[in-house]
Amino acid sequence: MSSHDDAREGDIPDLSIPSGDSVLSAIEVRTTDDADLTEILLRLRDAGADVVTVNSFPATKKGEDIEVTRVFDLELRDLGPVEATKVALTVPGVTSADARPTLGQVFGKRVIVIGGGAQVAQVALGAVSESDRHNLRGERISVDTMALVGEAEIAAAVRAVADLPRAHILVLAGSLMGGEITRAVRELRDRGIPVVSLSMAGSVSAEADLVVSDPVQAGTMAVMAIADTARFDLDKLRGRRY
Repeated sequence: MSSHDDAREGDIPDLSIPSGDSVLSAIEVRTTDDADLTEILLRLRDAGADVVTVNSFPATKKGEDIEVTRVFDLELRDLGPVEATKVALTVPGVTSADARPTLGQVFGKRVIVIGGGAQVAQVALGAVSESDRHNLRGERISVDTMALVGEAEIAAAVRAVADLPRAHILVLAGSLMGGEITRAVRELRDRGIPVVSLSMAGSVSAEADLVVSDPVQAGTMAVMAIADTARFDLDKLRGRRY
């Protein structure tokens, strides 16, 4: 069963966070040049795995076997890590396969903060402080920031949030945003990602789900909006200014 099938109404489906009866696992596979990634994926699929993500990078650890050239991090659904490692080891060129937690299990939901450096820093202050409070009670919420200038640059970043794994909410922190950024915000909200905006000049604040004057409070409320351990319903506050 996919997370899309068992997600509660109004939830943002996320392939990398465990939900319902879905079994999620992750393995790290180290290979030589002889290994075929396609063959690894096909054998995992034949064993019943649904491959969620694939990350590939060169083997760079000190002391690495000189024949090991690539590392693949694979996140899977519907196949346990023990079975997955056994399957991966049957592929020629695979030298080792080890289980690890999924990125969703480690980093959980992500708050994305984009905008001017000073405002971004203040939003992050509130978001990190609030996420710490919820993470102590079992949540896994992480905060990612990017300081940017320029309408085209910010608009591109806003649109890209829809493709970021585990991104659950965006906070726009700045003094003036509109035009193409506003269109990007509308597109992102249509994709199911809510947007919190600082009170600023321009048309972005009119398109956001929530507008907050104080940047620290904006970061705090963004975390509360996605935390399962918070009694905060963004739907009831949508369109309001604070």
